[in-house]
Amino acid sequence: MRIRHTATATAIAALACALTACSSSDSGGNSDQDKAKPKASASEQEQTQEKQKDDALAAAGIPAEPTGADRARLLRAFTAINPALVMYEDKAIDAARNQCTAINGGGQRLDWAASQRFTYKDVTTTEAQGKLINEALKGLEFCKV
Repeated sequence: MRIRHTATATAIAALACALTACSSSDSGGNSDQDKAKPKASASEQEQTQEKQKDDALAAAGIPAEPTGADRARLLRAFTAINPALVMYEDKAIDAARNQCTAINGGGQRLDWAASQRFTYKDVTTTEAQGKLINEALKGLEFCKV
């Protein structure tokens, strides 16, 4: 069985190398056109990749990760509902962003979904608290993308 996995991995790697070689230009990169084209810097490529990622998240109904005052406002709202929710701030923010997929997607049983998303480690969230979380997310317009 291991031989099959190794053989498959090797074949995939060889195919990837072959496809990369095929995608290079036939001119070998020495034409005047190739020299005239500016090369994208690593920073520009990272920005492009980040924009594509943000666009994909927005299409899925997930807002960008809040920072600064927006993050503080969201965490204050959760603290008012249940102080334990913000014991793990990053988990609370991730849960809020993920809950937006249900809210923006017209999901069913939103209060239950919020109670599940905001239950982690030693934090338990009730469905009634889930309802308050959804109201806070909507009231703060956090889920608008």
